[in-house]
Amino acid sequence: MTGDDRPTLPPVRLPSDAELARDALAAPLLARAVELTRWARQAAADGVPVGAGGELLSEQLKDAAAHLGLTGDEDAPALAADAWDFAVDTGLLLVEEEMSEAGGGEPGTGEPGGDEVFGLATPDADLGGLTGAPDAAVPAPAEILDLWRSGLETVLADAATPSFEELLGGVEGAIGEDGEIDPDAIDPDALDWDMDEESEALDGALGNLYLLTATDPAVGAGAMVPLPVLAASMIVPEGMDEPTDEVLEEVSSAMMRLDEQFRMLAPTGLVEYRPVDEALTREAGEGEEVPEFGELGEEDVSRYGMVRLTPLGLYGVRERMREAGLDVPAVGDLAHAGADRLLAALPVYTEENARREIELWFAARTGTEADASQDADGAERDADEAPAPVGTLGAARELLAAARGTDEGAPVRRLACQQALSLAGHEAEPALREVLDDRQLGGLARVWLAEHATGEVPQPDEEMVFWLTIDTIAAQVATTGEPEELRELVRDLVDQHTGFFDKAWRVDHPATADVLETMGRVHPDKHVAKTARKAAFKARSR
Repeated sequence: MTGDDRPTLPPVRLPSDAELARDALAAPLLARAVELTRWARQAAADGVPVGAGGELLSEQLKDAAAHLGLTGDEDAPALAADAWDFAVDTGLLLVEEEMSEAGGGEPGTGEPGGDEVFGLATPDADLGGLTGAPDAAVPAPAEILDLWRSGLETVLADAATPSFEELLGGVEGAIGEDGEIDPDAIDPDALDWDMDEESEALDGALGNLYLLTATDPAVGAGAMVPLPVLAASMIVPEGMDEPTDEVLEEVSSAMMRLDEQFRMLAPTGLVEYRPVDEALTREAGEGEEVPEFGELGEEDVSRYGMVRLTPLGLYGVRERMREAGLDVPAVGDLAHAGADRLLAALPVYTEENARREIELWFAARTGTEADASQDADGAERDADEAPAPVGTLGAARELLAAARGTDEGAPVRRLACQQALSLAGHEAEPALREVLDDRQLGGLARVWLAEHATGEVPQPDEEMVFWLTIDTIAAQVATTGEPEELRELVRDLVDQHTGFFDKAWRVDHPATADVLETMGRVHPDKHVAKTARKAAFKARSR
């Protein structure tokens, strides 16, 4: 996908690469992988013997678990094996086949988890700065993030792959009463699993989490998402008020699958996850009545699982989306962009992200962007991309120039311009006074001067008041639709101005007729609504 064909998601705010790299190194899986690579460097100068899949042999696995301080933990072997595999998958450890002395030069063929040597694992010299190599340079933050992402891909693939037991559970007779697998009962065509479908489902869940983080201020600030809510967002069709029993069963199945997957992903640092309370599964299996999710109080919601993307996870999912061809902006992307692009983008920002984007945009024009270049993608921009310093006054003039226009998007640009100028200092005042007589900008200029200036603010004439009213309502309808606040605004306007519609239909604004039609739809009084529709007809016939 290219150009206009690529979907655009709301912008997110990311830490710098340096902060993200620190988070990656602190994630349990990579931290243990680094530690085991250090251990491997010290344990055997020629390399650590490994099995056919690059896995540790049984004795080394015990030593690795002990080195990680996992002794006494029943999951110690699995945790140590996962960390070792992650080190191999990321390239921290390189595996070289060992030629068998008696096998005619063929490599060993030991089974995974066995004790037959297949090869030797040695630390990658290029990453020695992370793993204890003398005098080696520590990799740059971007290199550490690439390392983390390569390991993440393998864990995501594993998370999307069901266990062999799960696959066979749906095949009648595949698992006998003694729990043993009957190979003769397995029909490969009967295995109900599609790798692409499973991967797409997991990508969809992570994509929905990303969207919630980008659009919901609470989730963006760190609030966790209930697992049933996430599962429902993937399954329940849009517009279905009352899910059917079949749909609810699908949601429940998706929720349990996500529970398994997020347990696997949490050690990577991609998500913070509170698993489903295992007591719920036991209660349901014993026939006890388990309340529906919608019937729970807030204190019980966490029993059904809670999840959120970490800042590192937000970065990781965003990078995967970028590679898939999606347009995934980050706060700070527009610091060096023209005012027209800034004003066009701001309406989809959350309030906090919009404020930060505007601050960075002003900083780039006033020579105070010491931290601005680290906000988008955590990477510094080239100096030749930066706009010439024009100060707050020049920046305000640029915004006002971009806000002009009679096209369909102009009202929204002017609303965004007013939002941006609210963060400008008193140095911007001359620019606002310069446009007091401008029909398109004089209204917003007076609003700014009334809030910021100390001098006299001339009153607008009636024509400008009506023009600004039409422009403001057009912008609000374009950005928020027709919420209750708009109904109240329309009601107040009509109540405060006698003969409002007799004057409004004459306003020379491209959106006059559309705004009057909207006022007719939302006003609760039928007589007033009819008057508004008549005024809209007059405006169109003018």
